[in-house]
Amino acid sequence: GKNTSIEIRELIIAYHKEGKSLQDIATIVKKAKSTVQYIVKRFVQEHRIASAPKPHLKKKKLTVQDDRFIIRKMKADPKGTAVHLTNLLNERNQVQVCAETVRNVLRRNNFNARAPRNKPFISIKNKRLRLDFAKQHYNIPTSYWDDVIFADESKFQMFGSDGRRFVWRKANEELNIKNLKATVKHGGGSVMVWACMSSKGVGNLVLINGIMNQHVYLDILKTNLKESARKMGLDQGFKFYQDNDPKHKAHLVRMWLLYNCKKVIATPPQSPDLNPIENLWDHLDKKN
Repeated sequence: GKNTSIEIRELIIAYHKEGKSLQDIATIVKKAKSTVQYIVKRFVQEHRIASAPKPHLKKKKLTVQDDRFIIRKMKADPKGTAVHLTNLLNERNQVQVCAETVRNVLRRNNFNARAPRNKPFISIKNKRLRLDFAKQHYNIPTSYWDDVIFADESKFQMFGSDGRRFVWRKANEELNIKNLKATVKHGGGSVMVWACMSSKGVGNLVLINGIMNQHVYLDILKTNLKESARKMGLDQGFKFYQDNDPKHKAHLVRMWLLYNCKKVIATPPQSPDLNPIENLWDHLDKKN
């Protein structure tokens, strides 16, 4: 009934009070039965005939140009805060707004506050060296890597995970056995291991007790590298790949490798992520 005049509405209510049926009223006033029913229902339930007043719409404080200013500034500096952006906006405008208003503009434009991903800082020089390494090995045949042994160390938690974990549950289900995280006193400890792998398979896995230094590392290589090569069918010679950890580059380690390894692949600094064995560590960590 929004297009029905107030006079017709009053007439409908008058006929309703006389006891006429909805169909009869609709025929008399020449309106649809559903329209008559709606008007009568509103009168009975809300005791009114006229339409409800339109809600007062709050006037927007920000213009389209202000919205663009906010988006432009946030794109230029994603680490900036809504409070800082609000201060910048209030300095250029006579109308003052709060930080929540700025956040609403960002949300409407599909910006959401997220925790930034961690990324190790890499200097410009080392970025260039990493790129040079990639270019040098980009067109090398895959057969070049068939006799390469990749080695590295990694730490694993003995009990549970050392990262933050979440559980998806409903309210008041926090004590459900499936939603609990088992813990042990002092965290359960961790273990450091050394391992190696190649395209032929995996080599030895060595548990490291105590502090890992160049002497311990050299003993591991002497005891396990050639034995692992034999297990993987590379006893006729192999190339060795390791990162630039200081103990890996120690003089006595380099001298031993010089006489016991066909070739040591020179890797760029700050590039442990280039070692394919990192995928093996990640797989084991997820299974743990």
